[in-house]
Amino acid sequence: MQIIQSIQNRIYTIRGERVMLDFDLAALYEVETRVLNQAVKRNLKRFPEDFMFRLSVTEWQMMQSQFVTASPMSSQIVMTYPSKRPSAALPYAFTEQGVAMLSGILNSDKAINTNIAIMRAFIEVRKVLLQQTDMREQLREIKERMGEHDTQLNQIYDAMENLLDEKAAQRKWDERQRIGFK
Repeated sequence: MQIIQSIQNRIYTIRGERVMLDFDLAALYEVETRVLNQAVKRNLKRFPEDFMFRLSVTEWQMMQSQFVTASPMSSQIVMTYPSKRPSAALPYAFTEQGVAMLSGILNSDKAINTNIAIMRAFIEVRKVLLQQTDMREQLREIKERMGEHDTQLNQIYDAMENLLDEKAAQRKWDERQRIGFK
């Protein structure tokens, strides 16, 4: 379970897709990033744009600025991600399908087991997102009901105001000073 949590922490949303970066995948597969990228380049036909894409300079700079770790003293320290890549080499981002395709080109036992764990992590992320969607739907329904209840409560309040006003008017009429013969 801890490996799945570790993998989930390496899943990012870029261009509206949940992806993993090449250096994170290389670390999980326990290979060098260049070795992973060489294997991908040898099998480029297996990785269309919707399976793998290279980050733009802007996207990479935004990613680097967002790498935040919490220190033991509970303050946050912003730091750039440790990378041995030259600044010109932008990382590749692999979608869930791209990661699945990696299993076909990396055949070590470690790669197979890691790929299974990664697929489970993507499934867990999907479950969390579905639960959030369900919660949003429930909150929307509650909000609608509250709106209906507010309208009904306002109607009840207005009716009570009218009854109290009628009662006060009747009391004033009954308690007025009588004129004429007694």
